[in-house]
Amino acid sequence: MGLFDLFGSRESREQAALRRLAQKITQKWGPQENRQKAMEQLEALKSHAGWKTLCLRFTIRSEVGIQDDEEKEQARAALVRAGTAALPAVKEFLSEQEEGVAWGLRVLAELAPAEDVTATVLGLLQRLSREYTRDPEKKLVLLSWLREHPTLLEKVGPGGPGVQEAVVPLLEDFVDDVCIGAARTLAVAAPGEAGREALIALLLRDRDNARVRGEVLQALHDLGADVKGHRPDVEAVLVEPFFLDRDGNVKKRGT
Repeated sequence: MGLFDLFGSRESREQAALRRLAQKITQKWGPQENRQKAMEQLEALKSHAGWKTLCLRFTIRSEVGIQDDEEKEQARAALVRAGTAALPAVKEFLSEQEEGVAWGLRVLAELAPAEDVTATVLGLLQRLSREYTRDPEKKLVLLSWLREHPTLLEKVGPGGPGVQEAVVPLLEDFVDDVCIGAARTLAVAAPGEAGREALIALLLRDRDNARVRGEVLQALHDLGADVKGHRPDVEAVLVEPFFLDRDGNVKKRGT
C-alpha cells in the first residue's frame, strides 16, 4: 500500500499522512530509525507541505544528543538538496515557529542570497516587536544573527524594514535579555539618531537595572555616540569605567 492509498479524498489522505509523519519526526523518545525514515518520506514527496513538515524536526531535541545533531543535519541537507523550491516552506517555518529558528536560518542562508536572509530576519523582528511572545528565544536568535553579519545590514534593499524599524522597538521589550540583545545589535549596526535616542531612553528608564545600564553604556561607547540633550540625566547614572568627555561622548577608561 502506498503512502496515500487510504480512504477519503486525495487532499484529506495527504493531510493525514503528513500529520503522521510530523508526529514521527517530532517524537523525542522514539527510535531513531522511525524519525529518519519519516524524514526520507517527507523529502520524497518533493512538495511544499513535505518540506515545511520536515522543518519541524528542528523544533525538538531527542534524548541522545549525538543522534539529534545527526538527524537535524539530515533534515538540513534534504532541504538544501531541494534548492530554491523549498524556500517558501523554510520562510513559513521561520515565521510560524518559535523553536528551531537557528537551524531554519542555516537552511535559509544556503538557499537564498545574503540580502534576502537579512531582509527576512529584519521583517521577523519587526513583527515580533509588536507581538507578545512567551519565549524570548526566537528574538534572541534573530538578533544574534544580525550581530554576526553586520556588513549585510548595509545592503538592505528598499521595501522592507531597516534596522531602526526592526530593532529599536525591541529596546522596550519586557525581557531584559531582549533589550540587551537589541542594544548589542544596534552597537554594530550604526542605527542613526533614532537609535541613539532610543538607547539613551532605555538607559534612563532602567537606571536601577545594573545589567541593562552597563550594556547600554557599552553600546553607546561602541557607537561613539554622544548624549547631547541628555547630559545631566546621563551623568547621574554613569558608573565606572564609563564617563563623558567634554563633547558628551560616552568613553570608557582603560580603552
